[in-house]
This record gives sequence, C-alpha cells and structure tokens, in this order.
Amino acid sequence: MTSTTEQFADVSATTLLRFATAGSVDDGKSTLVGRLLHDSKSVLTDQMEAVEAVSQARGQEAPDLALLTDGLRAEREQGITIDVAYRYFATARRRFILADTPGHVQYTRNMVTGASTADLAVVLVDARNGVIEQTRRHAAVAALLRVPHVVLAVNKMDLVGYQESVFAAIAEEFTAYASDLGVPEITAIPISALAGDNVVDPSANMDWYGGPTVLEHLETVPVSHDLTACPARFPVQYVIRPQSAEHPDYRGYAGQIASGVLRVGEAVTVLPSGRTSTVVGIDALGESVDIAWAPQSVTLRLADDIDISRGDLIAPSASAPATTQDVEATVCHVADQPLAVGARVLIKHTTRTVKAIVKEIPSRLTLDDLSQHPNPGQLVANDIGRVVVRTAEPLALDAYADSRRTGSFLLIDPADGTTLAAGMAGESFASKAQAGDQAAEADEEGWDF
Repeated sequence: MTSTTEQFADVSATTLLRFATAGSVDDGKSTLVGRLLHDSKSVLTDQMEAVEAVSQARGQEAPDLALLTDGLRAEREQGITIDVAYRYFATARRRFILADTPGHVQYTRNMVTGASTADLAVVLVDARNGVIEQTRRHAAVAALLRVPHVVLAVNKMDLVGYQESVFAAIAEEFTAYASDLGVPEITAIPISALAGDNVVDPSANMDWYGGPTVLEHLETVPVSHDLTACPARFPVQYVIRPQSAEHPDYRGYAGQIASGVLRVGEAVTVLPSGRTSTVVGIDALGESVDIAWAPQSVTLRLADDIDISRGDLIAPSASAPATTQDVEATVCHVADQPLAVGARVLIKHTTRTVKAIVKEIPSRLTLDDLSQHPNPGQLVANDIGRVVVRTAEPLALDAYADSRRTGSFLLIDPADGTTLAAGMAGESFASKAQAGDQAAEADEEGWDF
C-alpha cells in the first residue's frame, strides 16, 4: 500500500510552477537564476563549458553564472538583462518554467509579459540599497497581475556582513508595501546568489535564518492550475466548414477553452450577439468526446446554424458574462508614446479585436505612497493607471480578479500595430475613480461610440 508521503511525492513530481524574477539593474537576477540552474544540476556540460570559456576570456577566476541566462550579445556586453529569458528545468519534486525579466526601468514592460502567467514572482533587492522605486514598481506589477505568491530575495547579504538587522529592515518595509497592494503571500529570504547562500543549499553564514532556501520554497509552495473551477469560456478562433463530399454539412467552431468545462447537451450563449443554442458535439484530436475542459483545444458543434465568427465567445447560458462597450480597467502602459485621453486604439480581448476610444484616464498610481494622481491626462511608459475605454462593439469581459485569461486585454496602436498597454478589467488595488460627466466630442473618422 502506498503511503501518504509517497502519494504526495508522486503528485508533486508532476506539478508545474511558473515563476518570474524581477528586480532593479545589478540586483543579481541572472546570477540567481544561474545559481539555481547550476546548483540544482540543471545545466548541460557543454553549456557550463561555454560559460567557463567566456568567463576566463574576461579574466574572471570563477564562472559567471549570469551568462547562463543573458543570451543576447547586448546583454552580455552591458551586463544587463534586456529580453525575457525563459528557462525550463526540473527537480525530483517539481517542474519549472522560469521567466527572467529585465530590471532596467526601460524594459519594465517585459516584466508584464513574464509575470502575466506566473504563479510566483521572485523580487530581488540589493541588501546595500534596500527597497527602491523599481522595487515598488515590480511589486505593483505583481499585485496588478494577481500573482498569488511573491518571494522577496534580499541578495548580496555577503556584502553587508550577513547582518540580520539589514535583512529584517528591508523585509519589513517591502512586506508592508506589498501587503497594502493586496499581495496575498510574501516570503522573505536572505541570499547571496554569487556565493550560493540560501539559494539551493542552506547558508552556513546566516544561522539566524531558519526559513526555506529559494529552491525549497519553489518546490513546496502550493499552486493551483484548476481552470475548470471557473465558468466555461470558449473564444472562437476559427470556423471550420469543409463542405466536402464526406462532410457536406459540417460546421464547427475551433478554439482553446480558456476556462471551465463544456459538455455535450449543454445550453450555451454566443456573445456578443446573445443567441442561444445547445452543444451537440465536441471534437478533440479527431475524435468525438462528451466533455472537454480548459486548456484543451477543441471544435464545438451546435444544434443551430448561428452567425458565429472569430472573436465571438461561447459560454454556458447559466453563467454567461455580461457584455459592455464601456471598459473600466487598470492598465500598465508599455509603449514609448504616451496614451492620452481621446486616443483612438484597438482593443484585443481573447480572439476579438475592435476599435475603441480612450474616454478617460481617471488616475495614475504614485508608487512612493500608493496614492492616486487624479486626471493626469495621459500615461507614459511604465505608468500604471485607471482608464475608461469606449468600444465600437460589445465585449464579453470578466473581471480580471475572476479570470486572468478573459479579464485581460491589450490596447494597440491602429496605425502600426504597436502594443500600447496591457489592461486588467474591473477593480484592482487602485481605487476606483468616479466617472466624470464629460460630454464626448464627435469624431470625424467614426471613432465616437
């Protein structure tokens, strides 16, 4: 008979943790990731030999483990991370997908990319510098993206004499700040990525610390990927009409189930039209099935011939989301050009893209004290603020707090396709500003909705 411990080990060996690293420039993110990979024996021999060769050519006595993740030539030359570096590794207890995100304020937008699907974020702080503005920005992005677990890794403890008081002060300040943002769980760990203290192996230099190492915490933190607990959402990607001799009347709607469970015989509503029908067939991997769940890619067949196209959303009639043309959301502005009131944009939500106008920017978040700067008029690169967007056609949005997949969207420049902002519908840690009663001015190009 299998023991409870053995059953847990079997389950944990199959679980996957997606996590992202963030921190300011030179806080040691890439070194931490390199140390994790090296000390957990997740580096191939030829990779390590290449790192050793480059390090020796630079005159360094020890291998520079940051080179394991800084793959771009510009990154290696400047000693900074520019792009999001994804790494895949595994231990006996869990599999990992790691997103090593840039620390420079210019590339904060890439942290949004890396953390958008993360279950955990590791925020690094240089023990000599403490919590700085970029640390607050990364904490705000993690909270905004509803990352459920945050690890504060206070790095370079070797450079402050491994003093407990230094670590305690930084941990207290960051925990208070992140808690005010609504981060549900914060774990502080003192480390030295360069020396390997508390990364994979416990440190002999900090006997005052009795908590887990970084890897131990990553291996044991509880994660849930149960998308089936949410109401079913099926964004249509493609309509399949073979019209062949073998399938003369086949009409299927292909896509990936974003959340929930769909069953044959279930009553569904197609949004934004609001028309109803019944699921009469589900095709998955060339076979008909009675049930399908997120994140499976399937083709649905309905009882009625309804006008359905890419961008429509199919949901159970009992739990269908409301549609709206007035989207209130928090956005992280990622483009170089400002986002101003009155801007004409495209909004991309799941598989649907529609025209829209930015009607209001009620507030911008001030990172120092988490206050709201009212009516800033525009958002610039790396700003976080509230927006009200009026769309040309209705969208079926969930609140981001309920669904990270169907509650998120992108604002896009219609002129060149540049991504302007990443948006999270509904409430966030930012206080909801009162909507103004400003009258909309007509737009001669048909963007007034």
